[in-house]
Amino acid sequence: MKGIHWEIKDHIAYVTLSRPEALNCFNFATLQELGEVVETLHVHPGVRCVIFTGAGDKAFSAGADLKERKTLTESEVRRNVKKIGDVFQAIADLPQPTIAAVNGYAFGGGFELMLACDFRYAVEDTKMGLTETSWGIIPGAGGTQRLPRLIGDMRAKELILTAKKITSHEAYKYGLLMEVVERKDLLDRCKELASLMLANGPVAVQQAKYAINKGTEVDLGTGLAIESKAYEITIPTKDRVEALEAFGEKRAPQFTGS
Repeated sequence: MKGIHWEIKDHIAYVTLSRPEALNCFNFATLQELGEVVETLHVHPGVRCVIFTGAGDKAFSAGADLKERKTLTESEVRRNVKKIGDVFQAIADLPQPTIAAVNGYAFGGGFELMLACDFRYAVEDTKMGLTETSWGIIPGAGGTQRLPRLIGDMRAKELILTAKKITSHEAYKYGLLMEVVERKDLLDRCKELASLMLANGPVAVQQAKYAINKGTEVDLGTGLAIESKAYEITIPTKDRVEALEAFGEKRAPQFTGS
């Protein structure tokens, strides 16, 4: 059975972690498969937004597959940790906007996958957190770096050093979630956000995301130079001309991503 299911509908790619019997935990095979899917989506011309979720009602992902982990040698553990870090970085680097539809538990690697996405929605009846220190390890797929950038050093240290499990409502208060929603509304809310972005120029959306992501890593002057370069890419596009023509003709623009 495959560990990842994915499909494309109306320019939105839906990627589902599909190991509900194991709380959608990541074993090495699943990580390999997810990496291949992400690589495909990165260059797919028909995909303008990506939504990640988990199969079943219990978990988005409970993190690493500890049953597998118990059987691994130290070198294989290092292999797995490198792989999950690489795959989550590839998700963070996707040019399309990404949304985590957190449908259940998000612990360890599941929480780190959530952090690698641009936007996060979660159901109200679940818990999440970076619990690695309670297992004698630390977050190894970006948690120690992405979390403080989102909520500040002090709160990040609180969650990581205590291995605290928090509710969705607490995560919202920390600034980690766009919204806490009822389970039946989760994907609809994600699709609503996606539709707002899909109405805009695909190249412009991707370049704006790139400028924000790269600009926040550098000083203001360098960030402004990154923004300028990103703007340059939008100037020769047909979509820019289409937007101006649509404005003159008082109609909605028909963007093609070219």
